[in-house]
Amino acid sequence: MSDIGLYSLRFALAVAVFGVGAGVAAGWKRRADWTLVAERSVLAVFAFVSISMLALFWALAQNDFTIAYVMQHSARSMTLPYRLAALWGGQSGSLLLWAWMLGVFGAITVLANRQKNRSLMPWVAAVLLANACFFLVLLNFVTVPFDRLPAGRVLSDGNGLNPLLQHPLMTIHPLMLYTGFVGFVVPFAFAFAALVTGELGTTWFRTTRRTTLVAWSFLGYGLMLGGRWAYEVLGWGGYWAWDPVENAALMPWLAATAYLHSVMIQEKRDMLKIWNLVLVGLTYSLCLFGTFLTRSGVVQSVHSFTNSGWFGFIFLAYVGVVAFAFFAAVLYRREELRSPRKLESMVSREAGFLLNNWAFMALLVVVFWGTMLPVFSETISGQRTTVGPRFFNTMAGPLGLFLLFLTGVGPLIAWHRASLASIRKQFALPAAVGVAVGLATAVMLWGRIGVFTLGCWALGAFVTATVLQEYGQAIRARIRLHGESALRALATLLQKNQRRYGGYVVHLGIVFMMIGFSGGFFNEETLENVQPGDSVALHDYRLRYLTAKPIPAQHYGGAKARVALYREDEPVKMLLPEKRMYWLEQQPTSIPAIHSTLNEDLYLVLTAIEQDGSATLKVYRNPLVNWIWIGGLVLILGNVLILWPHPERRGSRPA
Repeated sequence: MSDIGLYSLRFALAVAVFGVGAGVAAGWKRRADWTLVAERSVLAVFAFVSISMLALFWALAQNDFTIAYVMQHSARSMTLPYRLAALWGGQSGSLLLWAWMLGVFGAITVLANRQKNRSLMPWVAAVLLANACFFLVLLNFVTVPFDRLPAGRVLSDGNGLNPLLQHPLMTIHPLMLYTGFVGFVVPFAFAFAALVTGELGTTWFRTTRRTTLVAWSFLGYGLMLGGRWAYEVLGWGGYWAWDPVENAALMPWLAATAYLHSVMIQEKRDMLKIWNLVLVGLTYSLCLFGTFLTRSGVVQSVHSFTNSGWFGFIFLAYVGVVAFAFFAAVLYRREELRSPRKLESMVSREAGFLLNNWAFMALLVVVFWGTMLPVFSETISGQRTTVGPRFFNTMAGPLGLFLLFLTGVGPLIAWHRASLASIRKQFALPAAVGVAVGLATAVMLWGRIGVFTLGCWALGAFVTATVLQEYGQAIRARIRLHGESALRALATLLQKNQRRYGGYVVHLGIVFMMIGFSGGFFNEETLENVQPGDSVALHDYRLRYLTAKPIPAQHYGGAKARVALYREDEPVKMLLPEKRMYWLEQQPTSIPAIHSTLNEDLYLVLTAIEQDGSATLKVYRNPLVNWIWIGGLVLILGNVLILWPHPERRGSRPA
């Protein structure tokens, strides 16, 4: 089976190279028959890579330790779901997953555009296949997932997957991130095709709108699930530490978010054509750059695949070639892309979107600089200088508040130019709500609340009020004009303008997440060594350590503590934190116990069990943290509302 997987990769590479040539020839000579050849090459590459994926899945499921990759990342003690998830737990397997995802998006794109965009499709297919060629070259010649071990080195068991990755979230978190990373290749390919052909209107972004939203959504979900994984598994009481690999996924998401806002200006006002193309190219380039960071070893991270040597240089060179080719094409078409229309007023929705984009770009620069500073400083001075979460929080906090403010302002301002009367009318209620909440919060928590937290709550109230006002005005208008019920009017709004009203739900999700972030200002923690029967107090909680018992597991050992949780002397529940040592991997881990409410989490870590029977307990109180996950669920709901296909519009909707 492994030989089938290996030869499928080789056939896929050969077909991809041929398909690139066919696509370029079809585009250059305007040959419809060669366009079909290129499109069928995309489908064939997807089929061959799918066979390779199945072959590696089979090897992992069957514990085929003659394959080096299976031996390095799997073990008999692992359950089947984790053995299968080991496919993306290592270098070559994750690259195979990337190539397969590329095939999925390529096949969907080809099938969805069989009867349209025929002048763009040869170049789209060529771009998709050129990207596939790069990853297939790596999989065939640099990091081969089907390499076999010499007979003398085959073991009866494998090394196993990193215990930190043996968690249910890690079976789906990487898939979410890869769907986001790879999905942006579709708008990139169409944008490049538009630049090559000179078809610089709205077709390229209208055609890829849904795919862009899907990629953006899944990348956001992946970031959120990664935060939840870190919160549940790493045992440090937090969910985001500005880790370089976390930042590598955040950067393209920021660029894509800016694009999704700015493209509305091109659609409504035929402006920012160059800027939108730049954002699309930047987004996909950052997706590739993030993959490079994860695999090159140039940054230190618990998440990264370390691979030193010339592999990183190959990947970085590819990122450079992709970015250079795209931005050179933008530069070549710059005169044709210039819009005769200018910004009419700084008090307009266009100006709001521009400010939004500048803020996202400033945040992107902060994240990029903080992430790459160790590399830059070591290259220049020979000393590795790093910045921690304090730098990122200090720089990103004000930008986050500014973006939250613009989230509320955008829907209230008219296109072209807003009059003073309309501004006064639209802003009166939301501004009053925001000011009232801000003043009430400041009075009740005077001296106990920071500027960021106060800003989050006041601006969160302002944005929430704008969303409710927009929904309320539209529903009342439909009731008055069409005699519909409130629920029917709401359904009609979501059906007729789902991007606008679904987008408002996304804004609410962002508000809830910002409220969750603001709770970090109130975090408390304590570390104590206690004997059985002793208690630890934190805020209005009391934790009484009872005993610890050994864990009778096969592939790891350790202890599980029994800790009774009380709140104001009322019993709440029994907490069971664990301290484990995985024998095969020789890696210790802490499994926290978490008591969650809508307002806060009580987070307990068993740091150590001493020989005298005492335990060292670390306790965190994390107020409002669950609003991050609530906001994420609302974000998902908003994206579903935006992307939900309505029967009467399905025929006209872009693929």
